[in-house]
Amino acid sequence: MARSKVALSKRWVVKIGSALLTDDGRGLDREAIAGWVAQMHSLRQRGVELVLVSSGSVAEGMARLGWKQRPKAMHDLQAAAAVGQMGLVQAWEQSFQRHGVHTAQVLVTHEDLSDRKRYLNARNTLLALIGHDVVPVVNENDTVVTDEIRFGDNDTLGALTANLVEAELLVILTDQEGMFDADPRQNSSAKLISCAKASDSALHSMAGGGAGVLGRGGMATKLRAAQLAARSGAATVIAGGRLPAVLERIQEADEVGTLLLADDTPMAARKQWLAGHLQMRGVLTLDAGATKALREKGVSLLPVGVREVKGNFYRGEMVACVDPDNQRVACGLVNYSAEEARQIMGLGSENIAAILGYVDEKELIHRDNMVVL
Repeated sequence: MARSKVALSKRWVVKIGSALLTDDGRGLDREAIAGWVAQMHSLRQRGVELVLVSSGSVAEGMARLGWKQRPKAMHDLQAAAAVGQMGLVQAWEQSFQRHGVHTAQVLVTHEDLSDRKRYLNARNTLLALIGHDVVPVVNENDTVVTDEIRFGDNDTLGALTANLVEAELLVILTDQEGMFDADPRQNSSAKLISCAKASDSALHSMAGGGAGVLGRGGMATKLRAAQLAARSGAATVIAGGRLPAVLERIQEADEVGTLLLADDTPMAARKQWLAGHLQMRGVLTLDAGATKALREKGVSLLPVGVREVKGNFYRGEMVACVDPDNQRVACGLVNYSAEEARQIMGLGSENIAAILGYVDEKELIHRDNMVVL
């Protein structure tokens, strides 16, 4: 039934990794790209709206420059991305044009999806492109990004894009057949997981690590991406990109790859944006009472429930909330700066004016600006 439901989904984000796109580092595999494009064209003819998240700019740049090892220096990575992005976008455009389909290049950074205004701009642009029957080709803007604001892997970018456009399905094509209950490279008896809930905590130990030479992601990042996508109600399929007609088989409810299902209730659009934040500007340590209230009642966070403030943040920035055991409870947009929060923590809201000389909000974080994790 779960596979059949996936087959009915009408908006997909498809992410394809570097190892697949560059034939394990030998340069862009144009024949494979043409095959995936033919499949995506077939899906579009069946009424599926598509957003493509494409890795490969750094890997293609490495191939063009003759580099055998992924560089560690940021400026070398950016140079490789700048060289490779030229070939990458041309390859996608030429393949889609053979089917009479227009494409659009969309380069983003984490800052674009962290800032509420830029998040909405990106969302509106992507939805407009979809509405004009254009396939957006999304990639991280590696040529300008700095180490502090990197997505870290395009699996995560795929998940955030799924949140952004409210996709029903995230498809992650990889060089493995899917997710196994053990590492198949080390355990010959490892079994493919056909279907599970993305929120199943037992999956973490199965995912392990495994980042490749060309890309930054491994199976653990794909699981994390599925969990991020699930926050907006999207299911995720992790499947082998080299399998024949893999995208069409997913759409036909074939049991290919690993299907990771979302929980039943999707978050509201604003909650999706909040949950998609990867960078926290500070940490608020809560007492047991506040922790319980947030988890069980979904209330706002008041200063009285805060025991410690870490970091140097400003009003409107994203902070994490942790329990007395330092376990993440929630994240949200804070109403006061770190300095002000330290002055009013542990106090009732009625004391804010006396301490700060003014009252902006009685809550440290309003429940509408918070996501309980």
